[in-house]
Amino acid sequence: MAESDRIAAQAEAEVAPARVAAGARVARAATPALFLLPAGVLIALFFLVPVATTLYLSLTDISTLTFRQPRWVGLANYRDLLTDPFLPRILLNTVRYVVLTLLFNVGMGLTLAVLTTAVRPGIGNQARALWLLPRILPPVVYVLVWQGISREAPYGLLGILTGSSRGWITSHPWATVVLANGLVGASFGMLIFTSAIRSISPELFYAAAVDGATTWQTVRRVVLPLLRWPILFVTAYQTLSLLTSFEYILLLTDGGPGFYTTTVWSLHAYKLALSNYYGNVQFGLGAAMAAVLVVVGVVVSVVYLRVFNFRQLVGEPRIEVS
Repeated sequence: MAESDRIAAQAEAEVAPARVAAGARVARAATPALFLLPAGVLIALFFLVPVATTLYLSLTDISTLTFRQPRWVGLANYRDLLTDPFLPRILLNTVRYVVLTLLFNVGMGLTLAVLTTAVRPGIGNQARALWLLPRILPPVVYVLVWQGISREAPYGLLGILTGSSRGWITSHPWATVVLANGLVGASFGMLIFTSAIRSISPELFYAAAVDGATTWQTVRRVVLPLLRWPILFVTAYQTLSLLTSFEYILLLTDGGPGFYTTTVWSLHAYKLALSNYYGNVQFGLGAAMAAVLVVVGVVVSVVYLRVFNFRQLVGEPRIEVS
């Protein structure tokens, strides 16, 4: 009996440190987990659950006709998408819309930030406030302004100036769509880039001036390298936003003029799922198109993180010792 007690006490003594270490690890992990819990709940509610619901609906034939008893159809909706004869044109429109508008948004936002931070603060603040007006306008009012400007002569401003007898929305639909979106989207990049430029240490600008750097050399050698992280954020955010946005296209051209001239992926999904002309909206087919957008968004995000070398951006800064 005494021997068994001794063995039990020895075993307990050997296990106790392991228990203490495990308890310490749990205690260390509990605090970060507690802080991450609210964000985790929000991500689950507003991202994971909608994505799972979209994927499930995309595998059914749910529509207004089958709303009460939808059937499981597997990948049939995805096969229907692949056999759609207008799919290549819609894909090309989507790529054109995202690339052109993204270039305008990021380029114009960066240009505005550099210009408005190079002048006196009062003038720069007023210029930025003026550029924010399209963003704070309701989209319907903003599009009404564009329609008024771009109508044919003698009703529209551009028609009067150019003498054109055709409206600019009809004759130049893509230019109108890109400019209308770009003027709104550039304000987002302008604010982010302005904040980033103002956070750069003034000593760097003084050193560049002492070295005789021109304005362009200062922007290229000092400002742009320090804006890699904001540029990555704005580019990734704007790309994902453009992939899913269609309100200005809907209000300006409704996907026309003509047949699918400016119809993009998200607008086509919206019409299939929620606004079918014949009344039989196809939720399952629209969900399949939305699921494809989710996959494309994840792939694009990964590509951006690799192109901008995300590990280096968030890593410890290198200290050069000469």
